Amino acid sequence: MATAEAATGRTVTTNIPARLDRLPWSRWHWTIVVGLGTVWILDGLEVTVVGNIASRLSEPGSGLSISSGQVTGVAAALYVAGACVGALFWGRMTDRYGRKKLFMITLAVYLAATALTAISFDAWWFFLFRFLTGFGIGGEYAAINSAIDELIPAQHRGRVDLIINGSFWVGAVGGSLLSILALNTDFLAADVGWRLTFALGTVLALVILLVRRHVPESPRWLLIHGRDQEAEEVVSGIEREIEREQGEPLPEPHGELTIHQRGSVSFLEIGRTVFAKYRKRAVLGFSLFIGQAFLYNAITFGFGAILTKFFDVPSGHTGYYFAVIAVGNFLGPLLLGKLFDTVGRRVMISSTYLLSGLLLFGTAWLFDRGSLNATTLTACWCAVLFFASAGASSAYLTVSEIFPMETRAMSIAFFYALGTAAGGISGPMLFADLTGTGKVGDTVLAFQIGAALMCAAGLVAAFLAVNAERRSLEDIAAPLTAVTGKTGVTPPSSSAV
Repeated sequence: MATAEAATGRTVTTNIPARLDRLPWSRWHWTIVVGLGTVWILDGLEVTVVGNIASRLSEPGSGLSISSGQVTGVAAALYVAGACVGALFWGRMTDRYGRKKLFMITLAVYLAATALTAISFDAWWFFLFRFLTGFGIGGEYAAINSAIDELIPAQHRGRVDLIINGSFWVGAVGGSLLSILALNTDFLAADVGWRLTFALGTVLALVILLVRRHVPESPRWLLIHGRDQEAEEVVSGIEREIEREQGEPLPEPHGELTIHQRGSVSFLEIGRTVFAKYRKRAVLGFSLFIGQAFLYNAITFGFGAILTKFFDVPSGHTGYYFAVIAVGNFLGPLLLGKLFDTVGRRVMISSTYLLSGLLLFGTAWLFDRGSLNATTLTACWCAVLFFASAGASSAYLTVSEIFPMETRAMSIAFFYALGTAAGGISGPMLFADLTGTGKVGDTVLAFQIGAALMCAAGLVAAFLAVNAERRSLEDIAAPLTAVTGKTGVTPPSSSAV
């Protein structure tokens, strides 16, 4: 229970974080996963469909005057730019106005922008709403990851976060198979199929929006922002529901936290916290995001061109190959996720980054020797991305749990935006040029750039990763509002990474 000492600017002592972390896995937690996590499936569907239908959009009769290069280069870069801007804009709003309010708004933005993309009549319209679709998705990254980590028990947080972020690739499988149908003019006209793929994304977003209404506000956010009575009601309701499901009382929570409630945190304090107090953790966050962004761009933005130019795979069949790659991507977080909670963050983050980088170096060597065909290259990519996907998902997990509660959404947004801007805006331009030349040496160089940055990030993680497995968020990074000497949460020492 929370107790108040004053009417305004109150100091409260609470065991709400401990009560959330000691909960057994339940149907209620599955509701959170479905309501919040499934949006990454939409993101995967979006990105994959656009990449795979690029050739159709550039053909006469598509209804758009646009080139394939503009779709995979300009439109892709605008989507990522929108996601970066959206993450920063909505991230600040999420920390200030709450997780639930923002994850409802950002999904609505995504839904509207996707629907308007489907009725594109000119290139500028398509570009505008690709940017706005990304703008909504960027906000989702900040609002959703912060909400998930604050609602999922500590012992399950790693694997759940990884699998949810890895579910992007479930959408990618769907997008690949859907694009095959959309490109088949025996079933759908050239100017209809690609529009229906975006319309489907709108329908799925609407279903998720309806489910998401039942997800509560984060009790941790409510508590810090002076709404401790609401936080108590939310947690008590969750406990009653789980006790009914389990048929027995829940175990007693252990540990209390004393905080001085406040309304919001300034940008100056956020910056000082992230880049001064936790500067080594900031280096870790940047490294992980930049490494994974460049590795993925080295492969995904050129995979279609590589298959068609070097192995004569028909453009209408590249979706089959990408579906196989996407399955490998999802299996990584699904099968390795538990190890991030048992073996530990430092070992698993560094090893997945290093292994994926080394395997991509090996793929580049085999490709340069002419030892690969379309099937064996796809198998190599699957091996690389099995580990890379787990590592990339752990980047989101890392920045969402190693900074204080009051800065969580903004920290996710900041590292996502800067890391993705470095790899996701410059990456498509760089790698589209390299893989589009048809020269073996240029494609090898693209692979090597991605592999080198992934390995570098893995080495940074080996030294700087935080052992956050099975620990309360408040133990990993004490809230800025925590009252020194009055908390059961271990505050970070001056030597903390």
